[in-house]
Amino acid sequence: MNSTRSLTGKVALVTGGSRGIGAEVARRLASDGAEIVIAYRSDKSAAENVVATLSAAGARAHASAVDIAVPEACEALVNDCIKACGRLDILVNAAGVAAYRPLDQADADHFHAMFNTNVLGALSLTRAFAAVVDGPGRIIHFASRLAETPMPDTSVYAASKAAVSAMTLALSQELGPRGITINAIAPGLIETDMTAAAVTARGDAIRTITPLRRIGQPDDISGIVSFLASNDARWITGRTIRADGGLL
Repeated sequence: MNSTRSLTGKVALVTGGSRGIGAEVARRLASDGAEIVIAYRSDKSAAENVVATLSAAGARAHASAVDIAVPEACEALVNDCIKACGRLDILVNAAGVAAYRPLDQADADHFHAMFNTNVLGALSLTRAFAAVVDGPGRIIHFASRLAETPMPDTSVYAASKAAVSAMTLALSQELGPRGITINAIAPGLIETDMTAAAVTARGDAIRTITPLRRIGQPDDISGIVSFLASNDARWITGRTIRADGGLL
C-alpha cells in the first residue's frame, strides 16, 4: 500500500465499508496509514473479506455490524471503536439506501426507509462521533448529484441527499469551534456491483454527455475522501463536493 498522504496513528470508521465505494474508501485510508473499522449492515462475509485484504497488506482493520437507521446502534458502534482502537479520528459515512419510486408509490414507508438511513443515520453517527472525539476530527458524509439534478422517480431519495448537504453545512457551524470538519461528497454514477444495471442501461448515454467521457470509478471518490480526511483539507468544512466528471 502506497499513498502520498499520511494518516498514520489515526483511526477511521467507514460505514458501508463492505462493498462498492465504501470498500474502496477503506482500502485508500488504510493505504494512507489509518487503522480501519468497517461497519456493515448485513454482509458479514464481504466485510471480513475486506478486513482480510487490508490485514494482508499490513493495515490494522476490524469489522462491526450496525444498522445506522437505529440511533442507539450508532452510539454503540462509536463506543465500540473507542474500546477496540483507543481513539477515533475520522468518520466516513458511506452507508445509505437508494430506491426510486414514482409519486403514486412514494408512500410513508418509502419515505421513512430513505430518511431513516440516509438522514437520521448521518445525524446519529455525527452526534455519536462528536461526543467522543477529543480534538480535531474529520467527518465525511455522502450526498448525491441527484440532490441538485434529480431525475423522475427519485424525489424521496434526492430529498434525503439534499438534507444531508444541508445538515452538513449547518453542523459545520457547531463543530468548527472544536476543530472538527464535516463535509459531503455528491457523486454521479459510479461503477460498482450495485450500479451494474444502471451502467448497462445508461452507461453509453452518460459517457457521451460527461466531459471526461467515462463512468466514474470507486477510486475517483476514495481519493477525494483521502483528501478531506487529511490535514491538507483543514480549511474546508460545511461543503458538498460534486464529483460527477463535469456533468451539467
